[in-house]
Amino acid sequence: MEFYDVINSRRTVRDFENEEIPEEILEKIIAAAFKAPTNDHMRDWHYIIIRDKEVAASLLDIVPKGISDEDMNQLIRDWKLNDSLQQECYRNAVPKQYRMLFDASAIIVPLLKEKTDILHPENVSHLNGFASIWCSIENLFLAATAEGYGCNLRIPLGNEGEHAKKVLEIPDDYFMPCFIGIGRPRKGIEPVLQKEINVRDRIHWEKF
Repeated sequence: MEFYDVINSRRTVRDFENEEIPEEILEKIIAAAFKAPTNDHMRDWHYIIIRDKEVAASLLDIVPKGISDEDMNQLIRDWKLNDSLQQECYRNAVPKQYRMLFDASAIIVPLLKEKTDILHPENVSHLNGFASIWCSIENLFLAATAEGYGCNLRIPLGNEGEHAKKVLEIPDDYFMPCFIGIGRPRKGIEPVLQKEINVRDRIHWEKF
């Protein structure tokens, strides 16, 4: 695919076909992640790829498997989601948080060597490493799109990060920013509508 075709085709995917991704393709996608800019030139990142469903089940055991309509409505009120398109996006995404990862062909867990306290930074510069791993993750998403696959992500909530560290034997000095599900998008699933942005309304020349 051409570069801008990849950019324009990337979508968050939460429904997958039941098929495996060849190991060499996964390695190619992760290699693209390592081409991202890094704050200290060391690229001290690691990626764990989980394909074994028993490991996936243990990893995701702590993730909620659904949400009631009442709780969904309360979440929308608590998070002050006032835009109707935004509400529909959340109504589509929140109930799938477990399934979108478990049903994926693989779960990918990015890891960042934690050289500063990311959750309690002393200044913005202490977040440089955290910013870098997200650049790497975006490269992964775009590479997956170029190969015909789709991705989703879940930011760990509550004790999910600590649980993942135990299950996957992650060293204490590595930080896990998210879970990523990757697989072939299921045919026939209508994409959730997104808010259209006129980029000219968001570009400011010389000053705001």
